[in-house]
Amino acid sequence: MRRTASPLSLFILGLGVFLLVLAPLLAWYVEPRAKRTPTDIDTTTVFTGKGAYFDTGEVETLKNQNLTVTRQVRGDVADSSDEVAVWDVVTSVDPDKSLPASSPHDSLQWTQERWVTDRETNRPVHCCQEEPYFEGEAYLKFPFDVEKRSYRWWDNTLGATVPLTYEGKRKVQGYEGLLFKAKVAPVKTGTRQVPGVLVGSKAGQVMAEEWYANHGIELVADQRTGRIIYAQIGPKKTLRAPGSDEDAVVLLESEKIAFTEKTQKAQVALAEDDSARLKLVGGTLPVGAGALGLVLVAVGAVLVIRGRERPNAGPPNEPESGSPAPAPVSAPV
Repeated sequence: MRRTASPLSLFILGLGVFLLVLAPLLAWYVEPRAKRTPTDIDTTTVFTGKGAYFDTGEVETLKNQNLTVTRQVRGDVADSSDEVAVWDVVTSVDPDKSLPASSPHDSLQWTQERWVTDRETNRPVHCCQEEPYFEGEAYLKFPFDVEKRSYRWWDNTLGATVPLTYEGKRKVQGYEGLLFKAKVAPVKTGTRQVPGVLVGSKAGQVMAEEWYANHGIELVADQRTGRIIYAQIGPKKTLRAPGSDEDAVVLLESEKIAFTEKTQKAQVALAEDDSARLKLVGGTLPVGAGALGLVLVAVGAVLVIRGRERPNAGPPNEPESGSPAPAPVSAPV
């Protein structure tokens, strides 16, 4: 008997080897390249809350008013590359009377910014007409694979980074993320020329001091993608007479302005989808491919070793005893 490997056993063995090679390739090559900040983003997030703001028409601070912060983020695909993501960001702060937020002339505050980040690390990249110049580890999102530690968050109103402290886990719309908190103590951020009477000065015009504080920043980030699924801020912007330790005018203040429920649900849906894709490429597929590959290699190896039994070819049949030998065949002349 002799043994030969069947085509099926060779196919099973080859498929198993292929899956064993594919598993680490997915985990170590494909997944890291899938963890890139998108360049074609187009999202709008909305914060709402109660607070006070200075009404220039009434020339006084109105309290207990509805406030809305609208932020639109659009990726500039043309200026982005494999290494950097360029995002154009428009943010407006509005009372009810200036909604919808469509004009910088009506809003309490309107900013247009250009953020450039490293697509892999989320660190700032200073190029491509960025505005403002910023530092830190996070702003519009956290890095991929968020760690349970403090992060340096860029506060654009402050013009500096704020240390965010990890405060545990929190569920948003049933989806679990990592919670980070911070506060900003009152700090002078600039000056503004205003009528002296506005800040209690007898001078006609004074360079009033602009001060900023934040009652509390709360951010909940999806651990795998770094996407922010909940955000809450408590800004306070005031004017002080030059050299004074007391606030003279409240320009804007709220204890809590937070993502609306609609924004929370939208952010959670995006985080779930992106996280599931990364988990599939970096976890489920490599583990599944590796396990199946081991099984197929083992089965294929056994089949190849066992082979397919075939009978050996025997010697030519000899004539039986007493039978006449066949007559020779003469070649034709």
